[in-house]
Amino acid sequence: MSDNSYSANFPYASPLAVYDPETLKQNPLDSEARSADGKSLVNPPTGKLSTVYDEFPEGFVKTNNGFDFHIYYMPGNPDEALFAKELHERIRREFPELRIYRFWDKAIGPHPTAMFEVNVFTPHQTGAFFSWLALNRGPLSVLIHPNTSDPLKDHTELATWMGRPWPLNITPLSMALRGTGAHAAAAAPGAASGAN
Repeated sequence: MSDNSYSANFPYASPLAVYDPETLKQNPLDSEARSADGKSLVNPPTGKLSTVYDEFPEGFVKTNNGFDFHIYYMPGNPDEALFAKELHERIRREFPELRIYRFWDKAIGPHPTAMFEVNVFTPHQTGAFFSWLALNRGPLSVLIHPNTSDPLKDHTELATWMGRPWPLNITPLSMALRGTGAHAAAAAPGAASGAN
């Protein structure tokens, strides 16, 4: 654990805050010990796996799915549009247990181009679908975000991209957080429109 402290303006808690500071001081990690591969560090055994292998960590909306995968394509590019349509079908056939929304042929909600959405419900589904999509998404970009109680933060600060990131139209998300505008209900957490 670092002896340094964060500046007063830094809005994040230490990732080590979940541990007792005294335990961290008494059990420092060895930064020199290497595993059998000679490169990776030796980690102290805990005797159990992290609970996040089986359930999403605190902060996720428990009544919603864990992550949304928004798969973007350019509808004006016939080859890319066809690839996206075929990928949509492949996902529906290969992952019927996931929630897969309609194939949009235009921009919708905060998404700046045509796309379709896939929802995952467990950490295992998230890892499996992420791994599969990394190798099968072709030329398409994918916005991946968690579902917490803050849709704006989910789509921006907490989002991850595969491929080229696209600039989002965050106005509908901002309006939803304020509870105003036509998009407030559609962009609210737990909305099932398939556009958030």
